[in-house]
Amino acid sequence: MGNSSSKTVARKPGKLGPNWRKEWGLHPSFPLFPHDGRWTKKVLGKLKYFGSVATDPKGVAALDKWLEQKDELLAGRTPRSKTDGLTLRELCNKFLAAKLTNVKIGKLSPRTFVEYNRTADILIETFGKDRPVLDLRPDDFEKRYAKLTKKHGLTTLGREVTMVRSVFKYAVGNDLIEKAVKFGTTFVIPTKTDKRGQKARQKHAHGKRVFGPSDIHRMLEAAPLQIRTMILLGVNAGLGNTDCASLPVSALDLKAGWLDYPRPKTGIERRIYLWPETVEALQAVIIKRPKARSEDDGGLVFLTRLGQPWVRYELEETKDQSGKVKITGKSDDAIAKATGKLLRDLGIYRKGHSFYTLRQLVTT
Repeated sequence: MGNSSSKTVARKPGKLGPNWRKEWGLHPSFPLFPHDGRWTKKVLGKLKYFGSVATDPKGVAALDKWLEQKDELLAGRTPRSKTDGLTLRELCNKFLAAKLTNVKIGKLSPRTFVEYNRTADILIETFGKDRPVLDLRPDDFEKRYAKLTKKHGLTTLGREVTMVRSVFKYAVGNDLIEKAVKFGTTFVIPTKTDKRGQKARQKHAHGKRVFGPSDIHRMLEAAPLQIRTMILLGVNAGLGNTDCASLPVSALDLKAGWLDYPRPKTGIERRIYLWPETVEALQAVIIKRPKARSEDDGGLVFLTRLGQPWVRYELEETKDQSGKVKITGKSDDAIAKATGKLLRDLGIYRKGHSFYTLRQLVTT
């Protein structure tokens, strides 16, 4: 019997000529190659197979299979069989559209929308945009949880878990899926006991997360006027980054020395007595305040040299090639950046210390 010269005969990758795709009648960008009688692709150092060359000589079915599994394989995950139903991208789009409506009516802050938007991006990046929602399993969330623990402390970890769960809670509450997604026993919010334990370990490793009096005095001496005033508000009134950035002049009674300022996120009332040095600094800031770029920001106490709020959460609308509008969020915290630079310039920066640390009790 003579030797066959059929193009479907399996050949090793190393023996294929440089123009083998052209010889086989395939497009130059065809991503697969024949190996041991099967269409093959090397992914993350391992060979993956997509069907027989003999029964699919042009690789049509193999290419479809590769494109279907591509995102999962490149992410290092085992591809699951495709099922009908709501995809993760569809769920995230519906969830963000609902949250955007809440932003427009003032029920939700742009800051929180930015955080939800980031959560949706992470979900799609982790599990794949076309992944059916009901195909997600506890082991998927367990892997995601393991990555989060390497990057975040327990407080941030708890917030991340809460936001992820809220996306799928929305799907159940609006009858977008027939049954609830199971997260497993690992993907849970850390308990108060867990947080106390981590706090104790961090204190032992890095010291107590507070600024001492000498640190505060050095910061006040070196900081420019606006940052100096914010530091005073942090220590005196317990204001955080967003509190300072959104503080309106109308919340101040500088003659009597009082701050009457509800919490921006919760609306809880706050009435705080201001120290004389805090009042003096605020008066100086208001006198030298730059002109606001936007009329909406004209009543703020603190504005950057460009006339913008020190902490900004902005929503941006973009259109894809099909004309579909996508809403994305971005944030910029100039207070955190300026404080970080100040601490490093003074040589007093320590892990976990930031402007928000000023809200903690000062110790000797």
